[in-house]
Amino acid sequence: MARLRVAVGGSGNMGRQVMAAVLDAEDMDVVGVLDGLAQSDHVLLSDGSEVPLANTVDALAGFEADALIDFSNAAWTDLLLPHAIEIGVRPIIGTTGLSDEFVERMVAASQQAGVGGVIASNFALGAVMMMHLAAIAAPFFDSVEVIEQHHDGKVDAPSGTAMTTAQKMRAARDSDFKRNVAERETLPSARGAELGGVTLHSVRLPGLVAHQEVYFGGVGETLKLRHDSISRESFMPGVLRAVRESAELDQIVVGLDRLLGLV
Repeated sequence: MARLRVAVGGSGNMGRQVMAAVLDAEDMDVVGVLDGLAQSDHVLLSDGSEVPLANTVDALAGFEADALIDFSNAAWTDLLLPHAIEIGVRPIIGTTGLSDEFVERMVAASQQAGVGGVIASNFALGAVMMMHLAAIAAPFFDSVEVIEQHHDGKVDAPSGTAMTTAQKMRAARDSDFKRNVAERETLPSARGAELGGVTLHSVRLPGLVAHQEVYFGGVGETLKLRHDSISRESFMPGVLRAVRESAELDQIVVGLDRLLGLV
């Protein structure tokens, strides 16, 4: 069986984690890295080998990659993803902050091109299960709040996982949740953001990686679902699974839950 040739989008902390995971996989090789801010022409991998590093999306074709794993930023992904679809490279996208309109266009473009791939707000298997369980519980509670906690380098808020959780919970019921609205807010936005009646709170602190709590409230009881990514390694099993299974897809699917048979 031929080894999968994988290109990586971004050379920061998450990009480095992806490179290490692909390098450790028995059936994959890192063939190149794409980073719009790159100042060098190569990247040193954890085993001491070097792979090409480029700062233009056009370089992707030269890597002859089967798949592209991208956890960079929305501005770079906006350029990289359409090009990957155009040249037939299967995209595995974990970048958050992408607009719904952009994702819809990319799904349509991939369907037309017959290119499989995955766009997911979270690739940690536990986080996917948390969102699935939250959607199951949603019809049985009228009130819910989400507290998401991330490292202080995260650029978007609320997180993609928090928004996906709220969207899935709202879709699982016939109406918005009942949301407490303070009669008097001493400070603006103290009660957080709102989506479908779900109150969303974002925490950004050094020392955190990615964490989320979903609090349901009912008569005389509460239900709490929590997931913690202790390190970026938590995302890698889901990422590698998506790379392998994308070969069997003929378009981009949104959400890792589709590969896990949860929907």
